[in-house]
Amino acid sequence: MENKPHIWTFTSVGGTVRVKINSGADIANLGQLDRKLWSVLSCPAKSLEFDQKTLELIDADHDGNIRVDEVVATAEWLTGVLKNPDLLLTRGTEIPFDAFNTENPEGAKLLASAKQILTNLKLEKDSIALEDTADLTKVFADSKFNGDGVITPASPDDEALAALVTTITEIIGKAPDRSGVDGVNADHIEAFYTALADYAAWKDAGVGEVLPYGDKTADALAAVNALKEKVADYFMRCKLIGFDKAIAPAVDVSVDKIGAIEGNLADAGSAISEEPLAKPAADAVLPLNAVNPAWKGAIEAMRALVLDAKKDTITEAEWNEIVGKFAPYIAWMDAKKGTEVEGLGIDKVKELLKADQKGALLKLIDADKALEEEALSIEAVDKLLRLYHNFYDFLNNYVVFADFYDPDRKAIFQAGRLYIDQRSTDLCVRVDGPHPEISSLSGMYILYCACKSDKMGKTMNIAAVLTDGDVDGLRPGKHAVFYDRDGNDWSAVVTSIVDNPLSLKQAFWAPYKKAGRWISDKVNKFAGDKAAKGEGTLSNITESATNKPTEGVDAATKAAPVDVGKIAVITMAIAAVTGVVTLIVNTLKTLTWWQWIVLIVVLMLVISLPSVFIAWRKLRKRDLGPVLNANGWAINAASYVRGKFAKGLTQVAKFPKLTAVDPVARRKACWRKFFLWLLFLLVAAFCFLFFTDRLAPYGLPRHKAQPVEEEVVEEAAEEAAEPTLEEAIEAAAEEVAPEE
Repeated sequence: MENKPHIWTFTSVGGTVRVKINSGADIANLGQLDRKLWSVLSCPAKSLEFDQKTLELIDADHDGNIRVDEVVATAEWLTGVLKNPDLLLTRGTEIPFDAFNTENPEGAKLLASAKQILTNLKLEKDSIALEDTADLTKVFADSKFNGDGVITPASPDDEALAALVTTITEIIGKAPDRSGVDGVNADHIEAFYTALADYAAWKDAGVGEVLPYGDKTADALAAVNALKEKVADYFMRCKLIGFDKAIAPAVDVSVDKIGAIEGNLADAGSAISEEPLAKPAADAVLPLNAVNPAWKGAIEAMRALVLDAKKDTITEAEWNEIVGKFAPYIAWMDAKKGTEVEGLGIDKVKELLKADQKGALLKLIDADKALEEEALSIEAVDKLLRLYHNFYDFLNNYVVFADFYDPDRKAIFQAGRLYIDQRSTDLCVRVDGPHPEISSLSGMYILYCACKSDKMGKTMNIAAVLTDGDVDGLRPGKHAVFYDRDGNDWSAVVTSIVDNPLSLKQAFWAPYKKAGRWISDKVNKFAGDKAAKGEGTLSNITESATNKPTEGVDAATKAAPVDVGKIAVITMAIAAVTGVVTLIVNTLKTLTWWQWIVLIVVLMLVISLPSVFIAWRKLRKRDLGPVLNANGWAINAASYVRGKFAKGLTQVAKFPKLTAVDPVARRKACWRKFFLWLLFLLVAAFCFLFFTDRLAPYGLPRHKAQPVEEEVVEEAAEEAAEPTLEEAIEAAAEEVAPEE
């Protein structure tokens, strides 16, 4: 029989309809929820303001991303081991024993493990708390066996076995036990006894010809090797002399090099040692009593270990025979095994092999592994407690996004608070780097910042969203301070900016600020061009003054021919513009004071309304989704940031009105206020007198047109009549025509 479909309730969160988690039944039936209705389809399992171990428990495949299937599996397991899943909504940290679902085999096992934990901790109560499993090493501290396959010196009752465990940890290696003490596992034991056997077998093979000089073979080999290259060099020099006696001076001791040594020759051992071992001769016999002083000590050491003390010379064949005796020893040394236990000595090694405690140690390992299921169940209790406390919060950030829109809580992706330019923002998200091309789709104003904490030795990148204030002082390279959720401070530097409107007020004044910047840029450019032109002109004048005039100068100074048509067109354009300006001025003169106010308001609306309308549309569509998508989230529903909620994410500094304490500053403030009021009154008086035509007798133009006689009007009209196009051209031609 199929399960009855679960009935969901919905709510509007962040401008989007979302499913609401109201009960434990909702959590238990998350598998029935259509994936199209989830707010998130995937989120990163790290870099979130959430218990990291809980995230790792939910991320079952440990791929670094938490997907819907893993959330559903966690919900089903969690609600299956509890009698009343509604307890998950309490975010509790303690589970009563009667809350375990003992009808579920895993629930019954968890209850037994919870009781075992309290027994190990020597606690008597009828509930298990998160603090009881926070440190599992305390749970296993007094237990000899804990199911991890590791035994410690405390595991065996026999002192000899305990000492052997310690020896193995010191020689082979160690593994951490759940109790927090270092111990060994089966691999360590096997490696130890293998090393014992290998070393004993190798040591037994080192007899007879393998040791031509007995216990002194190693020292003898070292003495021979110290002279090996120098002796070979000596015999080669002898062979060259036997080949051609003329070579003798070249291969003999260099008198010039010895003579070039300055100072005490006793301190020049290094230079002297580079000379031949002895004086080479064609008979190729090395005189052991007449060798290079720098090598005399090495020769004597070799003679004492290898040669008869009475032997004064040695031939190349005798030397090669000595070297050959070490071949079996060298091969034996190359085959050496069990070096790990060499420090114990061969006697101790054979003693341990004879005692053969390997089987006893492996039995202890088996006894420990027999409790593996119980130990894992104890760890599962910790898993249960963490999910019991944190899973509902996770769902509110994954399924519903409720925590982000709750004024009393913060979402798990909100990393902290950024302070910059007399404001702070709480909408800061950790990112792996700037992603302007994706985040620009959010419609939000975003500051990408690189943060560094010298105290903790860490770095990170954040995307800080501003939702209020102005942006005049913000630019890449600006420094700020970021505080994470734990209160740690980080140095922050703006690396890039995604520019979008912050508010309607900012959008209203944006055209005027843009025009002001444009004018300022043009003025600066004009001034710069003029300055450059002036410097160029001065340079040309100086250059002309130092050079003689030529015939080309006279030709260049002659007047160029005048383009009559061009002048006529320019004259017509000036006349047309003058006519339009005159018409506008005459029209403005007829306006009353209230019409002036209406005109100014209309002009401002015409200029600002398009910017405000565009900003209004963008502000209504500000979506957090693209910002989170750039950080590895798979957002499945729009998450709008607008209205009072958006404004509350950014706090702008508000200063109280202060009275200057400094008397001088107070007087300056009073005078400034006085002059501002005086200027306002003068402007108001002028406007009043102008619009009431009380200034006309003093030569200022009248505001309103005055009635005049009809003849005067006709005469003025005739005088003001503009010439025709043909008349303007002829007049311009006559004025500019050159005289014959």
